[in-house]
Amino acid sequence: MVYVYVLYSETFKKHYVGMTENLQNRLKEHNQGKSTFTKAYVPWKIIYVESTQNFKEGRLREIYLKSTAGKKFVKNNWRTESRVPCLLDAVWQGIPYVVQNSLF
Repeated sequence: MVYVYVLYSETFKKHYVGMTENLQNRLKEHNQGKSTFTKAYVPWKIIYVESTQNFKEGRLREIYLKSTAGKKFVKNNWRTESRVPCLLDAVWQGIPYVVQNSLF
């Protein structure tokens, strides 16, 4: 399973889109400054996650979410205030909150 995710830095009002096979570890890496782009904007919160069956599908979703249309989708549909707390609780308990290939 490959996860495509969107992070949000509340401090700097930045979004970051990525993909991983281990969501919990990847979030830790971002917040520990182990990623070149994201280290300047810590802390990060996960605001959106999708699961895909393989790397190829995940990469296609990542490319879409990085496009102008994908950025508009994230901006218009995901409010960090209401979605982050329950999502982070699930992630830290080792149960990623996953929206399976659905766009609301």
